[in-house]
Amino acid sequence: MKSLFDFIVEPVGQRYNNEVKVGDKSLIINTQVETFKSVNNIAKVIEIPLSYKTPIQKGDLVMIHHNVFRRWYNMKGKEKNSKSYFKDNLYFVQQDQIYLYKKKDKWKAFNDRCFIAPIKDKVEIHNVLEQNLIGILKYGNNALEALEINEGDLVGYKPFGEYDFVVDGKRLYCMKSNDIVIKYERQGNEVEHNPSWAQSS
Repeated sequence: MKSLFDFIVEPVGQRYNNEVKVGDKSLIINTQVETFKSVNNIAKVIEIPLSYKTPIQKGDLVMIHHNVFRRWYNMKGKEKNSKSYFKDNLYFVQQDQIYLYKKKDKWKAFNDRCFIAPIKDKVEIHNVLEQNLIGILKYGNNALEALEINEGDLVGYKPFGEYDFVVDGKRLYCMKSNDIVIKYERQGNEVEHNPSWAQSS
């Protein structure tokens, strides 16, 4: 059971994360299959592609696109699996649907993806919690390192290219390397902004 071009994965846990822990109790936060933010995006790799080499190996954990495990209703109201579904709780995942992979308990960005932690807005009169289009690089890649942009650097990025993910209890923005447009000098007083709902995910 191998694929030429795609990874074969299975979800870690349920396909949807519909509950969060609040103290010693569970709170149901979603009851609909259409809610993409509740779709589980952590998978275990069962098989890797035959046609190219990859740092991802069988048994690794990967963070993937939310549509892989997502279900939907067709025009007749029948609930259906995504087009990624293979069989027996297994799914095909393309290269560009993988954003992070885990090696030795450490997440690493895959291909041209990177992850940014938003920082708190320091101006109290603003009615916003985060500084706009600026954050701390948490997971970088070789392309950024070649430009001397490393994990921990303060960077600015283009609008509309970022998507939020929860990684180990922290909300981060996923984007591509070419979305990073500037490296700032850190002042040392930057504070990452992490909403409470992410910490309980």
